[in-house]
Amino acid sequence: MAKQPQPISPMKNFFAGGFGGVCLVFAGHPLDTIKVRLQTQPKPKPGESLLYAGTLDCFKKTLAKEGVKGLYKGMAAPIIGVTPMFAVCFFGFGLGKKLQQRTPDDILTYPQLFAAGMLSGVFTTAIMTPGERIKCLLQIQASSGEVKYAGPMDCVKQLYKESGIRGIYKGTALTLMRDVPASGMYFMSYEWLKNLLTPAGKSHNELSIPSVLFAGGMAGIFNWAVAIPPDVLKSRFQTAPEGKYPNGFRDVLRELVREEGIGSLYKGFNAVMLRAFPANAACFLGFELAMKFLNWLAPNL
Repeated sequence: MAKQPQPISPMKNFFAGGFGGVCLVFAGHPLDTIKVRLQTQPKPKPGESLLYAGTLDCFKKTLAKEGVKGLYKGMAAPIIGVTPMFAVCFFGFGLGKKLQQRTPDDILTYPQLFAAGMLSGVFTTAIMTPGERIKCLLQIQASSGEVKYAGPMDCVKQLYKESGIRGIYKGTALTLMRDVPASGMYFMSYEWLKNLLTPAGKSHNELSIPSVLFAGGMAGIFNWAVAIPPDVLKSRFQTAPEGKYPNGFRDVLRELVREEGIGSLYKGFNAVMLRAFPANAACFLGFELAMKFLNWLAPNL
């Protein structure tokens, strides 16, 4: 393992992570737009074909009709939400690494990196859960046609009125189940691939841009391979009417497997994986470049 010349700075991780988050949204948002359009396209009338034949067709039609701007519709909200979230996520990872070091030049083992990643998952859950719950409720009201909430703030107010802070944080356990192991996997696989791609005797900081992109993209895929099943359960649980699943996720899991088989836990696999690679490649490249800049700007911080 190469020695770490720079002591770990959770604060630098915070800012570089935020920048990585912005890069992630820029790279991933077009595919997210397409995913949502495919998921919510209207049923064709008898004798008519579907509006979009598939991912590529949706991409072509959106471009032809609305130009590049059409692919970036609604990007302000994720940028406002994702930037602090990735900042906190990378901060949690940096803190997790620092807490496990006895001396500043300690090299961490893979289980330790996994544990540091899991800590970042706990940090992000606190921010993520309310956001995801509100996003899911607003997304399904758009497709079900019944308008209950005027917008995100109205949704928060109504949930708080109905069931207090617990209503806003419904699905915390499932978000933890999704993000804690997945974040562990995310950061551990990234560090593992970085070590794998670093030539003998060279340091991590000399990794080429294609190598960083590959390690980041693959980390995104490893992350989602772990995250998709709890993610499917969480979406179901968070959008279910009150009292439908009295025992929480166990009921959701039972119903899903009984009705649609075990494969249904991997719904939306293609769309997620297609987006995971470029989005996370961009995220880690942004993170590494921002870290280099911050280390040059303030080497002793």
